[in-house]
Amino acid sequence: MDTTATRAATGRSVLAGVLIGVGVAAFLDETVFHQLLHWHHFYDGAGLEAGLVSDGVFHAGGWLAIVVGLFLFADLHRRRATVPKRVWAGGFLGWGVFQVYDGLFQHKVLGLHQIRYEVDLLPYDLAWNISGAVGVVIGVVLLLGPARPIAGDRA
Repeated sequence: MDTTATRAATGRSVLAGVLIGVGVAAFLDETVFHQLLHWHHFYDGAGLEAGLVSDGVFHAGGWLAIVVGLFLFADLHRRRATVPKRVWAGGFLGWGVFQVYDGLFQHKVLGLHQIRYEVDLLPYDLAWNISGAVGVVIGVVLLLGPARPIAGDRA
């Protein structure tokens, strides 16, 4: 694969991973914290009904990210141009950046919701944001290391 095609495959692999990572983070947040634990909704500021509608929109957005990411991944795989290490890098970056963005911007700056209510938030905020930061670090490490497309692996 020539250099231009390799760069394109690498960029698309990262993008596919980022979208899948964001979608997985949204799915886990929605499923675990919104639906199973009932800790919060995407938007808690206007009552239960608005919270449930906002959860539905959030859930749909997360699934849209996963579907688009999987279509990109499938297209790369069909072309034998997937760069697996970059897909993983993008996945960790997408998940980690989503966590940190959600924890800092949506929770603290916008005040859309908190992780929990009527408890000491510090341990929850630290766990939420540190786990996201760990995802970002793993993604950056994978992004910086050498990688090659699947086509390069098969002679």
